[in-house]
Amino acid sequence: MKFKIMIVASMAVMSVAGSCEILDNDPDKHVKEEDLVYVSLNEVASVLSNIQLGVEQLNEVYDAVSSSSDNGYDEEYTMRDLFTSPGAGVGDAKVKSSVTYDRPLKDLIAEYLRTAPQVKSEDTVNPDLFMKSLTDSDIQIYWPYSENWDGEQLPVITFDPEDGAEANIGYRLIMDDDGSRQVEEIIVDEELAAEQPVWVINRNSDAGYTTLEMLRKENPEWGDGGGNVVVRPRVQNAGTKGNSTCRSLLLKQFTMKRNYDSWFAGGSEFFVKTGAVEDFYATTEAEMRLYSPTITDFLVVVKRDQLGQPVPFNAILVSEWTDQVDQCAFMITEDDGGTITQWICSALVRVQSKSYGIEISIPCNSRDDIVWRGQLSRKWLEANSNLTGHFGDVDLVFEVIEY
Repeated sequence: MKFKIMIVASMAVMSVAGSCEILDNDPDKHVKEEDLVYVSLNEVASVLSNIQLGVEQLNEVYDAVSSSSDNGYDEEYTMRDLFTSPGAGVGDAKVKSSVTYDRPLKDLIAEYLRTAPQVKSEDTVNPDLFMKSLTDSDIQIYWPYSENWDGEQLPVITFDPEDGAEANIGYRLIMDDDGSRQVEEIIVDEELAAEQPVWVINRNSDAGYTTLEMLRKENPEWGDGGGNVVVRPRVQNAGTKGNSTCRSLLLKQFTMKRNYDSWFAGGSEFFVKTGAVEDFYATTEAEMRLYSPTITDFLVVVKRDQLGQPVPFNAILVSEWTDQVDQCAFMITEDDGGTITQWICSALVRVQSKSYGIEISIPCNSRDDIVWRGQLSRKWLEANSNLTGHFGDVDLVFEVIEY
């Protein structure tokens, strides 16, 4: 399937005469055909397999995917960063500047497009428009298992077939003894990607979100960053504290038991969402109106090689859980996009020995995989603090901290 990107070099101007509005029902007639550039993932893979990649360019991609990984994202290098901030990973714009390269990959792409303009099979395209299409797109280089790279071996370049398949054609780059290069078409699957470097041209799905690692880096008061620093959300409600014991609910570890997408699409992006009434000390039904539920929403990206391995989470889900709060609402989704919808649920609180359900609306996407959702009771959490619990296809370790 082709990814269609339209670049419009000129825009029609709508004129308004008096109070009459003129509606143009055929806007395409104002767009010149040569200003339309359609770029498929296969075409990008073909371009990268035909340029003369060297060690510097390989290091550039490795630097970018490693930095993305350090920032809590998948091993990815977006085309936007490739053309605007060579070597920068997802999230780097917020924390550091990119490295300078003598011949960044974008220069090799530009040289190839200008010397071999027949990138597309049907027509010659403007190289500048082609590169602008890539810069404005969500296309990226995904390098699974990049930590296994020996620093020298050339990659096999393939692309996401976007149909859920687990194998696809790829282009193996071969360096002959005389220095000449050949491109061999082979079949690529995840087993091959785990054994030798493979670049997958796919689409970015997580750059617009803030990971736990980025939250830690953006809040230096939490420490030096990393999986052991606890992320603490702001408490939005403040009541009058009594003699009740107060607790915090911490999610310590997250273990994925299965991958949710084809390996061509990358790892899995999980959203962990909790709805609760924090700092609750109401003594009458009237005082209940002073409280509204808070929702925490954290993203953790679990890479392919982390399957079955505990990943440090270390985020506070409920900051101030009092004795009057009996339940919170809890949901885990794996991001698949779609339109915004709501899960209408409730948290249970007690006032004067009576229990009340407080309605909570937790947002999610219509195409998301629901990994688990339901209510977590205070008694269960206290009884299972620091023990592994099973929630669908993930294992979780909670800790209840009293203070």
